[in-house]
Amino acid sequence: MRVLITGATGLIGNEIVNLCHKKNFSVNYLTTSKSKITNNTKYQGFYWNPDTKEIDLQCFKEVEVIIHLAGATVSKRWTSDYKKEILSSRLDSTQLLVDSLKIHKNQVKQVIAASAIGIYPDSLSNYYDETNLESDATFLSEVVKKWEAAVDAFSELNIRVAKIRIGLVLSDKGGALPELTKPIKFGLGAAFGSGKSWQSWIHLKDLARLFMFVMTHHLEGIFNAVAPNPVTNLDLTKLCAKVLSKPLWLPNIPKFFMKLVLGDMHTLLFLSQRVSSKKIEEAGFNFKYHHLQPALEALLK
Repeated sequence: MRVLITGATGLIGNEIVNLCHKKNFSVNYLTTSKSKITNNTKYQGFYWNPDTKEIDLQCFKEVEVIIHLAGATVSKRWTSDYKKEILSSRLDSTQLLVDSLKIHKNQVKQVIAASAIGIYPDSLSNYYDETNLESDATFLSEVVKKWEAAVDAFSELNIRVAKIRIGLVLSDKGGALPELTKPIKFGLGAAFGSGKSWQSWIHLKDLARLFMFVMTHHLEGIFNAVAPNPVTNLDLTKLCAKVLSKPLWLPNIPKFFMKLVLGDMHTLLFLSQRVSSKKIEEAGFNFKYHHLQPALEALLK
């Protein structure tokens, strides 16, 4: 089988590519950098530029599944211009794929698209599953709603669509964990705000396995990509310190201070979303990392 992956060189994409190769699946990938194009039968690159609506249509050759991960990182200061880029990078890339499949003969049967738990409202008490229709009027929630609506257009082409709402991804190769543990390693770690905000997390290896599970079991619909046991921000901070054998003595960092430092992006640190993994587990997926401490020990020791 041949899979087309957007965002293949990113943290999540790279892990999925490795699993595809282990299962002897061939991978096509799209990149905006011509210097990153390789020409190997098992791993072949193709140029695209969603801003200018350019795409090498040969990328669809023999492809049965598209894994769509492309989108500008949200872990960068949210200026008004960058907010537009966060949204447009997701909508424009999705629209380019949809439009290209409409005009180019293909055999694509399934699209698995990244999404985010940021669509769920901020709450200390609610427990969200995929049936929840509530959302906040926050920037992130609006982005995810528009992103998922754009992805739904694939279903109009008689293609199965799965949307993977990703939580806090834990990896030693990048993402949030190295940034979170950096001050802790110097004995300067602290929780944010009250420390009661829920963090719905997932180990990178489980996340890649989950994408592969959805692909190989031909699933469609929305699935939360979070481990079964979310924790509070305080517990996350304490466990990081415990695994690293570092003290945790500073008071919690107040919200107003992080707003001064990060601007609107500070909301990423304070949102509370306790999210259920029950649907994907009932479909037969088994997490290797159910609890946070073993996950952190695997990554930090």
